[in-house]
Amino acid sequence: MQHNLNKNSTITNSVGEAMKRNSQFDEYLKQCGKSINTIRGYLFDLNQYLKWFEDSFGQECTALYRQNVLDYVSYLKNIKMNNAKTINHKLSSLRSYNEFLIHTNVQDEMVIYKSDMIKIQTEYASPTKVTEIEVKQFLQRVLESKNKRNYAIVSLLAYTGMRISEALSIRLNDFNLQTAECIIKSGKGEKQRTVLLNTKIINAMREYLKERARYTRAAESTYLFVSKKNESLDRTVVNRVFKKFSQKITPHQLRHFFCTNAIEKGLSIHEVANQAGHSNINTTLLYTNPDKAKLKLKMELL
Repeated sequence: MQHNLNKNSTITNSVGEAMKRNSQFDEYLKQCGKSINTIRGYLFDLNQYLKWFEDSFGQECTALYRQNVLDYVSYLKNIKMNNAKTINHKLSSLRSYNEFLIHTNVQDEMVIYKSDMIKIQTEYASPTKVTEIEVKQFLQRVLESKNKRNYAIVSLLAYTGMRISEALSIRLNDFNLQTAECIIKSGKGEKQRTVLLNTKIINAMREYLKERARYTRAAESTYLFVSKKNESLDRTVVNRVFKKFSQKITPHQLRHFFCTNAIEKGLSIHEVANQAGHSNINTTLLYTNPDKAKLKLKMELL
């Protein structure tokens, strides 16, 4: 009985230390200017590493050791069968945690190097996986559901290329339907940019704004998109809307679609990069290439 009490006490202390460590790392990342989504990703990756460590060695991880990290990468490659992009993301998270441990004097050296990142050959196929007719059919299904808020959101994503986090962060004074412009203040890397709105978006937004006041929290909210319970709409709600009307189209796929569609309709690479908020023009250039299906057809012509 006493043994079980001691064991439970040890587990409780371990969980408490883990929560404290996560809270401190969270605060450190905020001070470094990381976005909410980046912080969530780093904490998720860190907790996965800590769980692997405890499962492997039967004790709590108190510092990072290079050999352990290399063993973890081998585990991700050969047991979990993770791809290079996923592994690099986890290594990036652990590098930030390594920096945090040095900052808090837990350890004094970096044990994860930039050279540890797995080199990935650039793909020359467009990442777009949905066609224009599929997007139009999706938009029509949302329209016919008669929820004007949802239709305004999907129209905004499809015809501006915004990230879902950016769309949900828009406040009422961030856009002007007369000038057809919207200022994105919470872009990736906290970069601000101006996005242009076409007539499809403006019409959908006007219809939604007529009904916005009917939402319970609308009067006290400064956000454009509100819900019945909260001052701002949560991305999980938007994801449910997408799943309801399509098994293929996601908010991120609409972003890919916008980039390809905009280039095909005559926008320049730089114009698309500005609209979508790409910090690297090479990202935009990917959308000038055919998708994998078209690329395979071309290969059959050889």
